[in-house]
Amino acid sequence: MVSAVFHSPSDNVAAATAPVTVSRPAAVEAPKAAKPRRDPFDWRALMMRVLPPVLGMAALIGLWGIATMKGGAFPTPAATFDAAVKLFADPFYSNGPNDQGIGWNILNSLGRVGMGFGLAALVGIPLGFVIGRFEFASRMVSPLIALLKPVSPLAWLPIGLLVFKSANPAAIWTIFICSIWPMVVNTAVGVQRVPSDYLNVARVLKLSEWKVITRILLPAVLPYVLTGVRLSVGTAWLVIVAAEMLTGGVGIGFWVWDEWNNLNVAHIIIAIFVIGTVGLLLEWALMSLAKHFTFED
Repeated sequence: MVSAVFHSPSDNVAAATAPVTVSRPAAVEAPKAAKPRRDPFDWRALMMRVLPPVLGMAALIGLWGIATMKGGAFPTPAATFDAAVKLFADPFYSNGPNDQGIGWNILNSLGRVGMGFGLAALVGIPLGFVIGRFEFASRMVSPLIALLKPVSPLAWLPIGLLVFKSANPAAIWTIFICSIWPMVVNTAVGVQRVPSDYLNVARVLKLSEWKVITRILLPAVLPYVLTGVRLSVGTAWLVIVAAEMLTGGVGIGFWVWDEWNNLNVAHIIIAIFVIGTVGLLLEWALMSLAKHFTFED
């Protein structure tokens, strides 16, 4: 016998309206991001960069101290250091045109270098582009560069004195004529080494000569130009010291010669270190600029 179970309509309505409880899964925590691993500081690389120059300078000062132990006209490292402290205590004093602080002498020399070097860049870099771009110009100018480039810088100084009748323009002229050659040569070589495919594309696109120079040649030649600029500024700083010794006036070269006339050897040694430091800073600045504009494949 089968028994049937009957539900009333009210039971169905109650079941339909009863709240449905949905069980949610337990929240899963996202894994924490691993902290980036920091490489240990390379102390060995730091020591290899710092220690050799320090040891080299210490060896130089040590040999200098040993050589001056018995006295003589050459000052000891300690005496030179004491003179440098007094000298740089007031580097910008002015007691007349022939008695200026070492700071004024450095600034005047840098001003002459900036003028001569700037004029050389304005002439040399465009001339290098012309020589590298056009074979006729290269054949015409290359023999002149080969002839004039090896001439000693001081050989140009009398020409400047004859033309300008003044020492300051003559020194600037000497810097100009001696620092122009590296920029001309390096720029011309850079233009000549531009891949021919680049120029063929320019011909297909019928680009104007100005666009070929600004869009194709200049980006490709820029590392060569900066190399020439770096070599030129070193030459300019080297030449200005010798030129100022002969022309006089306020400048680091004349200051060295004046201290020699006063038999102040300690100041001459200080000037040597100052000249080397300024040249090193100029070289470092231009090398950093060249690395910034050097494109790697």
